[in-house]
Amino acid sequence: MIENNLFISTSEAETANFAQDLSLILRSGDVLFLEGDLGMGKSVFARALIRELTTQPDLEVPSPTFTMVQTYDTIKGPLWHFDLYRIKAPEEVYELGWEDALSEGIVLVEWPSRLNSSLAPRNRLEIGFSTSDKEGTRHLTFTPHGQWKDRL
Repeated sequence: MIENNLFISTSEAETANFAQDLSLILRSGDVLFLEGDLGMGKSVFARALIRELTTQPDLEVPSPTFTMVQTYDTIKGPLWHFDLYRIKAPEEVYELGWEDALSEGIVLVEWPSRLNSSLAPRNRLEIGFSTSDKEGTRHLTFTPHGQWKDRL
């Protein structure tokens, strides 16, 4: 449950379950920004969300760290999973199909801070992943923009 735009996860399984629950309200045109340091749970969240939306619980979901983008056919249309960790300039996202992704599907972005603000869609949900004092516990902080303010 989200309270005050915060979800506290005490395990990878809880993070994955939360991603599966969030997948229920996603629709084509939605953009999720996943921000946080390495090892905070972004990939766990992304894999669970993608597996749920593809209805393939055992689907191999590689991190797009080297390819920078992976696409998936889902029950809600195409899903574009971007990992912008390795881009050198924000404009490089255009070479990865950024405009197509925003026009036709669900967009999931790891390391969105590599974009400049002019490339960030107005309607997006930012999810910040951070650790807490308690071992294994993660805080997922939600910052809704545009239409997301009414949906959370």
